[in-house]
Amino acid sequence: MARLAARSRRPPLLGLLTAVPLLAAVALLAIVALPAAALGQPADPLPSWREGAVKRALVDFVGRVTREGGPDFVPLAERVAVFDNDGTLWTEQPVYVQAAFALDRIRALAPEHPEWTHTQPFRGVIEGDGHAVAAAGEKGVVQILAATHAGMTTDAFGQLVGDWLQTARHPRFDRPYDTLVYQPMLELLGHLRASGFKTFIVSGGGAEFMRVFAERAYGIPPEQAVGSSGATRFEAKAGGMPALVKEPTIEFVDDGPGKPSGINRFIGRRPILAFGNSDGDLQMLEWTAGGAGPRFLGLVQHTDAEREYAYDRQSRVGRLDRALDEAAGRGWSIVDMSRDWAVIFPPVPGGER
Repeated sequence: MARLAARSRRPPLLGLLTAVPLLAAVALLAIVALPAAALGQPADPLPSWREGAVKRALVDFVGRVTREGGPDFVPLAERVAVFDNDGTLWTEQPVYVQAAFALDRIRALAPEHPEWTHTQPFRGVIEGDGHAVAAAGEKGVVQILAATHAGMTTDAFGQLVGDWLQTARHPRFDRPYDTLVYQPMLELLGHLRASGFKTFIVSGGGAEFMRVFAERAYGIPPEQAVGSSGATRFEAKAGGMPALVKEPTIEFVDDGPGKPSGINRFIGRRPILAFGNSDGDLQMLEWTAGGAGPRFLGLVQHTDAEREYAYDRQSRVGRLDRALDEAAGRGWSIVDMSRDWAVIFPPVPGGER
């Protein structure tokens, strides 16, 4: 009986001893399951970027310029990053988004202008004749912009753009244009701002057009959106509110060599990071690269026909030819969209509008 009692007391002790490794394993699994931040490890700031040379270069650059006491440390005031918009922050095919807005406005206004049915480029727009519109050249572009952007107050124009963005859909993706922003670039913008950078748009698109959606889409406030601009006229009518009226005159073109001028004029500091996607961004990248100290220069190359579009040297929209050669020769970072981005667009917030 004594031996039997002794044996009956052993299993609980043996069970406890054998449970110790099991408890340790459970504890280890719990630790592994903890988020990296809880273990003191930094979370991935760019989760939609695939591991590779471009992601490593970006994370390394931000780390170096923000490391106090390090040889590449850059003071907060000098952490300026500039981004082209069309094709760099959101899709630009099959036509620039602002061009899609202008063409839709021509069609909406056509009943008020019967003369347009006999006048190019308006007739081409109404009939969907892209060749006729293209044949009108720069003069035709100016005519379209004057008809759709001028003769109204800046507030009225902003309201028109906002209303259009609420209803317009991209012809391929059937989504609102301002949801076709690039998720990897949103993450980069957020990482830069969390690291003390001030982020700017520097685009050939219209400044007043971009300022309608820039803060909502990118977290970039309107005063940090630099773009092409038309002349405005101040009006203060008796008994009415003062207003700025848009005139049919292009005042400043923020493209190509105009981009460094725009940066100097509206930002006042040479950036230390610049991203573009076309030959129109080359001078902005060169201007950024020309400063002293650490610099990051990046180009987005559209190589993903399945998830977005594939185009570069021969494209009429967002042509990337000379800048691609310069980037390769100078060791700038080239983002291969199909290779470097795990995700292109974010899900539509709150469902479809």
